[in-house]
Amino acid sequence: MKFDRTLTVPHVTRACQGVIFESVDLVKDLMATATTTTGLKVFTTILDKTYHTGRKVVQQFKETMQIVFDRVLPQSNYTAVPQSS
Repeated sequence: MKFDRTLTVPHVTRACQGVIFESVDLVKDLMATATTTTGLKVFTTILDKTYHTGRKVVQQFKETMQIVFDRVLPQSNYTAVPQSS
């Protein structure tokens, strides 16, 4: 079965509903409480690395990766899928 992350969005939204986000840890903990009736659980991780915007990718990356934009928020979310040789 292929995972579709858009199925978790309503559950994560509901878990965070009405809460003022005062810290990253609070948001992480709230998102981790999201579950579905079929038993799907959300696991969260905080990435400490700083990612700079506007960085250019090397040409080889463009040639070997397919960029798949998200259906819900394509301007913010995408996946780089390696192409098989």
